[in-house]
Amino acid sequence: MAVNAKMVKELREKTGAGMMDCKKALTENDGDMEKAMEWLREKGISKAQKKADRIAAEGSAHIVVEGNTAALFEVNCETDFVTKNDQFKTLLQELGQHLVNQKPATVEEALEQKLHGEGNTINEYITDMVAKIGEKISLRRFVIKEKTDNDAFGAYMHMGGNIGVLTVLEGSTDEAVAKDVAMHVAAVNPRYVSRDEIPESEVDSEREVLKTQALNEGKPEKIVEKMVEGRLNKFFEEICLLEQSFVKDPDQKVKQYVASSKGEIKGFVRFEVGEGMQKREENFADEVMSQVKK
Repeated sequence: MAVNAKMVKELREKTGAGMMDCKKALTENDGDMEKAMEWLREKGISKAQKKADRIAAEGSAHIVVEGNTAALFEVNCETDFVTKNDQFKTLLQELGQHLVNQKPATVEEALEQKLHGEGNTINEYITDMVAKIGEKISLRRFVIKEKTDNDAFGAYMHMGGNIGVLTVLEGSTDEAVAKDVAMHVAAVNPRYVSRDEIPESEVDSEREVLKTQALNEGKPEKIVEKMVEGRLNKFFEEICLLEQSFVKDPDQKVKQYVASSKGEIKGFVRFEVGEGMQKREENFADEVMSQVKK
């Protein structure tokens, strides 16, 4: 039987599954609605789709390095308990291997690719895991970095994956230095590598604020400019990686520590799980009680 849009719409309304999944279910079962519904249940897709509107702001950042390619990515779930699940850990490793091998440009592209180039798509693989684990799971974001044989990756995971940082140390193969810088970024959370990266408008705005503060403090105008430049240097130290005191040795700046390896840090990526996302309001006790009352 030919599958039409009306049939797909009806199955979607009955199961809550996605349009493409409904079309596939009907096609696989010659348009038989009941068999298609059963097919979706067996695949766990119907169950998984019902979780799609839940809030998933927990999860884990993860890093996979293979040769001269590295991927830092974030996978979200509903509770931090799931991150300790062996199936979830397997999912992280599988996704990481796929990202470094296939190098998709966007999350949307990654989800449509077949896992490791064959079988189910990434989207279908995640959907299967949702059905098995019982929580909404989603690939939120990723970044893929490349290096040469003369460079080093710095990969650092903090608190079991709550924060993930990836750096590239160019011109040096000292992985220890690259990782130490990644650890510093995880702890201090700089916004830029160096002051050269800061937009001029942001520097001008900060300069005006500092000038107003100094004048309001009653400082003589003739020394205000010198004071502002001094305070501006403090501002650079707060937001620029290379200007900051190195966490493992505060007596030296990060740029001095990096220079000791004869390499350069050109950039870094820092993912903190759930940053900028809506968090669940429920507490654990309320959640337990809500289950008891069902």
